[in-house]
Amino acid sequence: MASWKLLEVRTEDQTPHKWCVSLSEETFKRILSHGSPTVHKIFGDGSLFSPMLFGKFFDPSDAFPLWDFESDVLLSNLRSSGKTSIDWFQTDDAYVLKADLPGVGNNIVQVYVENGKVMEISGQWKPEGDQSKTKDWRRGQWWETGYVRRLELPEDVDWRETEAYVSTDMFLEVRIPKSTSDSGTSGSGTVTKNSD
Repeated sequence: MASWKLLEVRTEDQTPHKWCVSLSEETFKRILSHGSPTVHKIFGDGSLFSPMLFGKFFDPSDAFPLWDFESDVLLSNLRSSGKTSIDWFQTDDAYVLKADLPGVGNNIVQVYVENGKVMEISGQWKPEGDQSKTKDWRRGQWWETGYVRRLELPEDVDWRETEAYVSTDMFLEVRIPKSTSDSGTSGSGTVTKNSD
């Protein structure tokens, strides 16, 4: 049984220039054609961090309005082929995102909310093989040692109460409570863990 760790949801980006280089479609195709199994796991079909997750190329560092779409519609082809382990939905009191994370090597996962409007889920992994110590993932081509997905937050959320958890088997769950108009505060924000 996996154990869960609460992640700090930051409101200040610790490395604000880390995603300043855009990933183009041609670059992405080149990465996959020459990529290692690790690269395919991180950016391949069905990964939250794949630029092709939604059926056409979409730079993961651009914000995407995920909760404007039904996961059943956007992921139907991937689900029917068993190629995805991502889901998002809303309940009466929260928006929820569940996804496998690239569980490779030393994986550092960060969740950051920008101005209450965009949530960024990012990480860095240590690539396989010999890597120069001078390589700085925040200055170069981030996709060589990192991954990102930026998501637009719905307008009716209490983003300050966002909770993010990662399990020991590298599964991410994020819960963003909806705003309550009655008291101006949100519920407990408790994430219920299930064994699916």
